[in-house]
Amino acid sequence: MLMNLAQLNIGKILYPIDDPRMSGFADRLAAVNALAERSRGFVWRLEDDDDLDGATSLRLPGTTETLVNMSVWEDVETLFQFVYKTVHNRLVEDRMNWFEPLSERHTVLWWIEKNHTPTLDEAAERLNRIRKVGPGPLAFDFESPFGAAGTPMRMPHNLRTTSHVT
Repeated sequence: MLMNLAQLNIGKILYPIDDPRMSGFADRLAAVNALAERSRGFVWRLEDDDDLDGATSLRLPGTTETLVNMSVWEDVETLFQFVYKTVHNRLVEDRMNWFEPLSERHTVLWWIEKNHTPTLDEAAERLNRIRKVGPGPLAFDFESPFGAAGTPMRMPHNLRTTSHVT
């Protein structure tokens, strides 16, 4: 069975998305989303009806201030490469300017059948799973990744550091 990797990451915003204090984040969304779509391994990303603002109108079920980012990639390595080895990493480094620190996990990865489009309900279930039981084959993160066959995997050495590309 052919599999792809789904990912969800969330952030509770400090200010409304149209607040000038969010501009350092909001103004970069279109470029970062376009970069993702051009990246090796990219398959799909969550969009709202107009996608003018990077799907910032969408929320996890039961939340109002938590932004969601969900996408599908060919594998763990290509997602990691995009997140930490491109200009996207600058958003990761600067996130404290726009998002509250979260005491719970805010990222989850899981394998899906190729051509399956994950839903926010599905993503919320996976996030709750990793929060309750920790990483495993059904919900994991970059620190404890699992392969599509459900076995723990070791990230290649060149994907263990988080320097960004300019």
